[in-house]
Amino acid sequence: MTVVSVESSTSSTALVLPFEVASARAARRRLAADLRAAGIASDEVHDAVLVLSELVGNALRHARPLPAGALRVTWRRHPHRLEVSVTDGGGPTEPRPLELPASALGGRGLAIVDDLSARWGVRRGDRTTTVYAVLDLTPGTSRT
Repeated sequence: MTVVSVESSTSSTALVLPFEVASARAARRRLAADLRAAGIASDEVHDAVLVLSELVGNALRHARPLPAGALRVTWRRHPHRLEVSVTDGGGPTEPRPLELPASALGGRGLAIVDDLSARWGVRRGDRTTTVYAVLDLTPGTSRT
């Protein structure tokens, strides 16, 4: 799996990844490494990785790739919050949590994102959709 491009600083990272399942793993590993290096608490790293994984998974399942068969994954740390986002080529439906019976085997991705994040939303571009989530970080757990 090849990362198409990377932009990175001490508080933000942007990855352009192939529109394929292996990209979720690459994004999770990079986010976890960045947050651990910044001294973020392990519970918060776990939550952020899970949220990012759900966003990437939803893009792969429900959207089209960006040009050149890619998707863009970004995260930015602020003093007491983290914003993660995934940009794709859009899809036929609006990203939204589903109301499912307890017996449903899937479809809970955005409900998980909603539960773990302070807020989340969708930004539409001309030919893109970006789904983002903002997670609170405990004060004093990072070296931002």
